[in-house]
Amino acid sequence: MPRDLAASVRPDGPDRLAFWTCASVLALALWTSGAATPVYPLYATDWQLTPFVTTAIFAVYPLVLVVVLLVFGSLSDTIGRRASILLGVSASIVGVLLFALAPDVGWVLVGRAFMGLGVGLSLSPATAAMIDIAGPVNSARTGAISTASTAVGLVFATLLGGALVQYAPEPLHLTYWVLLVVEVGVLVLVWRLPRDRDALAGRWRPRWPSVPRALLGAVGAAAVCVSASYALGAVVLSLGAEIGVTLIGSDNAFVTGAVIALSMVVIAVVALASRRVPVVIAVVVAAVATTLSFTALVLAAAQQSLVLFLAFCVLSGVGYSLFFASGLGIVSRFAPEHHRAGTLSAVYLVAYLVQGATALWLGAQATRGGLESAVDVGDPAIVGLALAAMVAVVVVMRGRERRRVAA
Repeated sequence: MPRDLAASVRPDGPDRLAFWTCASVLALALWTSGAATPVYPLYATDWQLTPFVTTAIFAVYPLVLVVVLLVFGSLSDTIGRRASILLGVSASIVGVLLFALAPDVGWVLVGRAFMGLGVGLSLSPATAAMIDIAGPVNSARTGAISTASTAVGLVFATLLGGALVQYAPEPLHLTYWVLLVVEVGVLVLVWRLPRDRDALAGRWRPRWPSVPRALLGAVGAAAVCVSASYALGAVVLSLGAEIGVTLIGSDNAFVTGAVIALSMVVIAVVALASRRVPVVIAVVVAAVATTLSFTALVLAAAQQSLVLFLAFCVLSGVGYSLFFASGLGIVSRFAPEHHRAGTLSAVYLVAYLVQGATALWLGAQATRGGLESAVDVGDPAIVGLALAAMVAVVVVMRGRERRRVAA
């Protein structure tokens, strides 16, 4: 842990305010990511957008974030967690402001780029700071709280956002003004974090996120886990509202948001309830849940069944939660402090690249052949990724256990 940050930790436990401030940054990152979800149908109607364009709005965010992680992935290991998070939240504020003022899709696309910049600068250092404060011994707890925090952010994006879109004035803009107020509040909390720059060595220069050779297997397994969860997220966040409208048969944004928020609630509950579940068992359950979730989604699309769509929301929430928490848990457990932010950036880089590509691919397919066609082609690909994550984690964890016993 950085020296100044370590000094702020009480002997009887971690600095709770700093820990929960960083957790709020994670929640804010996912709220920012999903803020447009309940508004996509309005964009499509008011601005005459195709499904590909609406998913492109979503995809700009992870694709810009990938570039940021490539260039600035280990920035916080040099300039400090606090400084990097401050830069990130400030960039997110610019992005949200552009959405709040947007008169057309061009402003929205630029706003998404700033959101990607902001989350790219803040997500990894906030996660790394939580691990620094709690310590690797609490990796399961940190992974669970990180996952729950992201779920809380998505609940606000879909449930509160849906209510504001449906029942408040200025449905294309008001939800972003509310988010902007929260962004500024979190910025103030981050400003009050302990300064940690002096404890970190070296001069920063642009470079790819670095992963020590000894960690390649573990980081690869973690990256596939988080990628599987983010691919699930791409389906829910980029097309979920339009799929829900089709299946529910209602244009009520709050009802659609509430249905999508069910998945996020499940993510949080499962993350907190499963923090003592071994990683190998967690990923097996996650793979099974993901497989069943897409089976339910394919049937829901074919039969226009709300019940099956609700089953998809619940099961995809289970899969997302366990995959994401397992990926972070592996990094928490094996990555040394001085490589932690860079390692997390490498994991997030792969995951966001997968998420952006998934959104664009499914959007293009939905434009050509309809939502049901997009679901049909996305099902085997995402289920295959989930099964690959399960195999990777089982192989890596068993291999490390064998080496530990042999030593």
